[in-house]
Amino acid sequence: MNIIILTVGKLKEKYLKMGIEEFTKRLGSYAKIDLIEVTDEKAPESLGEADMEIVKKKEAERILAKIGADAYVISLVIEGKMKTSEQLAADLDSLMTYGRSKVVFVIGGSLGLHDSVMTRSDELLSFSKMTFPHQMMKLILLEQVYRAFRIINGAPYHK
Repeated sequence: MNIIILTVGKLKEKYLKMGIEEFTKRLGSYAKIDLIEVTDEKAPESLGEADMEIVKKKEAERILAKIGADAYVISLVIEGKMKTSEQLAADLDSLMTYGRSKVVFVIGGSLGLHDSVMTRSDELLSFSKMTFPHQMMKLILLEQVYRAFRIINGAPYHK
């Protein structure tokens, strides 16, 4: 399986980079992992609705340019469906079984995702109703994907 984690913005925090590197390494025995970052649109702190939409649209164009037609796309959004780790594992296992071997997880920028990305998505996933820094979500997502592969393979992993 080929897992692509597609994120907006460059990761700067060393502690997050270290965690991401660790889980990417662990996942290497289960799947091919690609981490793709697209540049975030520079914008002032206070934006009106129309300007926010413009920023999200520009980021969406960069995101959509990186997604192939054959990809199964799962976008992380607060309003998405929440799952247990076991449900995520079962879903990934099902995708592999039925030939959907390229899965793209999308994490938007600080303003979220434009509707065009959500329309392209096959699934909307939420980790919580709380807001997390999008850079931190990359690490959390990688840990959950690793956990899913451990579950799929019947391997022990802490609960």
